Amino acid sequence: MIRTIERIITSTGFSLQHSDNGEITGLFYHCKLSSAYQPVFEAARNNIIGQEARIRADLNGNGEIQLSPWHIFALAPDDEQLIKLDRLCRTIHALNFLDNITNKQMKLFVSVQPRLLESVKDDHGSAFEQILDIIGIRTSRIVIEIPVEANRDWRLLKRVIMNYRAHGYLISVNYSGTNNDRISELGKLYPNVIRIDARDLLRRSVLDPLIVTAHNQGADVLVGNIETSYQLTDAIHAGADLLQGNFLARYSRKADNMLTPFSWQIPDERNGYRFDNESLQENQPYRSI
Repeated sequence: MIRTIERIITSTGFSLQHSDNGEITGLFYHCKLSSAYQPVFEAARNNIIGQEARIRADLNGNGEIQLSPWHIFALAPDDEQLIKLDRLCRTIHALNFLDNITNKQMKLFVSVQPRLLESVKDDHGSAFEQILDIIGIRTSRIVIEIPVEANRDWRLLKRVIMNYRAHGYLISVNYSGTNNDRISELGKLYPNVIRIDARDLLRRSVLDPLIVTAHNQGADVLVGNIETSYQLTDAIHAGADLLQGNFLARYSRKADNMLTPFSWQIPDERNGYRFDNESLQENQPYRSI
């Protein structure tokens, strides 16, 4: 791993460190950057198929002041530094992911900063692919999460999807409540994953056609931000393929593919969409990782 980090530093100029506990961190404007991961579960088989990465920032590296992702990117004074920071974050995620995940089929979900999509005019994903080549991770294991802001610019959304897909990445697009009708028009550019916030499950009359279309296109429906047993039940009943949220597992500094998830019961009308609450209680400590 040390040689890999050295090659990346030489290639990119990133400030990376390998700590004694094995964690890879980065530095940007006096902020120590590290990764946090939240498992993505497959509803049908109740196993972990991926990890979504989120950046954490410790101002001055002393642990006293934690910055949100929004505040971190606000530190970038211009587009050039913004692009560098975004790529640095994804590099940290990929390095820590590789160092902890033994399952070669496990997917890494990474977000892209909205301003970067407009700042990089062409060939999105090319620079990150070069970094992944050094690390030894195929682009087919990376799910690029397109920010919801891209839904406002249809031409930009299609161009970004086309560019990332040309490099072999998987694509996740957020349902925003405004792009439901037009997503079906993407055709060959239809994303691999449609992400729906659990709070939007109350709008079933709007979501049901979207979910049917997604499945007809061969895409997975991911319901995220699941915070309660009711939302989990609704997600499964709605036809979600993938599940994510604090009710299932909280963000952890270490990605793990060996965690034992809940033993939930697939709801149906005969049992009134009930949960296997006994299993939930038995696995309560798992939620606090």
